[in-house]
Amino acid sequence: MSVKIHVHVTHRRHTNGQKTIDVQGNSVKEALNNFVTLHPGMKHELFDKNGGLRHYIEIYLNNESAYPGELNRPVKKGDEIQIITFLAGG
Repeated sequence: MSVKIHVHVTHRRHTNGQKTIDVQGNSVKEALNNFVTLHPGMKHELFDKNGGLRHYIEIYLNNESAYPGELNRPVKKGDEIQIITFLAGG
């Protein structure tokens, strides 16, 4: 299935400035793994050493939070995955 991944502005340095990337996948995890294959710098940004999402990453599927179990959510052709990064400062 072809799905669109929306890349957070803080991660676009890994995608040559591209805001969206089309990838194949039948689940969020499969789509993100294919995204990482295209843009290897994103692996460390998205996943911890155990293969889970980093604590500051949230995944939205078609503009709705995919939490909990976001990596196991199925996707279909035309779905959109948004990578949201929580930022802190002060």
